[in-house]
Amino acid sequence: MNRDDPEPADEPVDGEKVPETAEPEDDTEVADDDGEGDDEWMEGDDDAGEDIPEGERPMGFFDHLEELRWTLIKCVIVFGVFVALIGYFLKESNELLLWPLHRVQGEAGNASLSLDLGTHSIMESFTIVIQMCCMGGLVLGLPFMFFFVGQFVAPALHEREKKLVLPVCLSALALFVIGAAFSFFLLVPSTIRVSVELNHLFGFVTRWTPEAYYSLLMWLVLGVGAAFEFPLLIVVLVWLGLLTTRKLVGWWRHALLVIFIIAAIVTPTPDPVTQTVLATPLYALYWLAILVGRRVEKRRERREAALSSP
Repeated sequence: MNRDDPEPADEPVDGEKVPETAEPEDDTEVADDDGEGDDEWMEGDDDAGEDIPEGERPMGFFDHLEELRWTLIKCVIVFGVFVALIGYFLKESNELLLWPLHRVQGEAGNASLSLDLGTHSIMESFTIVIQMCCMGGLVLGLPFMFFFVGQFVAPALHEREKKLVLPVCLSALALFVIGAAFSFFLLVPSTIRVSVELNHLFGFVTRWTPEAYYSLLMWLVLGVGAAFEFPLLIVVLVWLGLLTTRKLVGWWRHALLVIFIIAAIVTPTPDPVTQTVLATPLYALYWLAILVGRRVEKRRERREAALSSP
């Protein structure tokens, strides 16, 4: 026998069982099984994703940024549209904004006074046009901006909070419009009247620039409109449980002092007449906020009593 020949396998003895040799697994079948498992896993994910409606899928960070970007774009577009409208009807808009000045000039005691506006520089007229268009675009576009911001915030709120968003936005818009109208039709003429009468008392000639007049108008209209929002803030704090109407009633003296300080900041003239004209409706709104807050507290008490009852 040659040494290189393989040795013969041991022959089994009679009665001895031969061990079965395990057949090697087919790599192809294993790979196919693995592939089928992956496909089933992926298909399962697709099926799970199809069960969720498109509008109810949670948004990621970049999705929120995209929504915020489109919200800002819509606000800018609305602002630009109203700026263009004010620019197109520039003469009519200017006549409307000059109404408080013409009212004071047309009064019986001031009929002989000259309140004509005059520019002192070449570029002042262009500055006034830009200022007028921007102020008009902001005021007229504010309701639409509130709506777009509400659309952006609403998906992140609970159902109970969503019910509060619309009343709060409408109340904020209504209070701002009331404050702006109160300032334009009553406070601005009162301020001009006090200034003109003081000039007449001292024998001064009233010479105002358009920039000074429109700056005064914008400050008073926007400032008073924003000041009229504070009752809404009080009601929201009561709704959140951070304030109580009992404390607000006890703080009426402090509230009166704070309101007069706000009136002194908003009104450009230091005379008490103009400050009182602004402080009176603000103080009335303070008590109105207390009444509305009391209704909110009673509704909360009834709801808590209903939940605690067996």
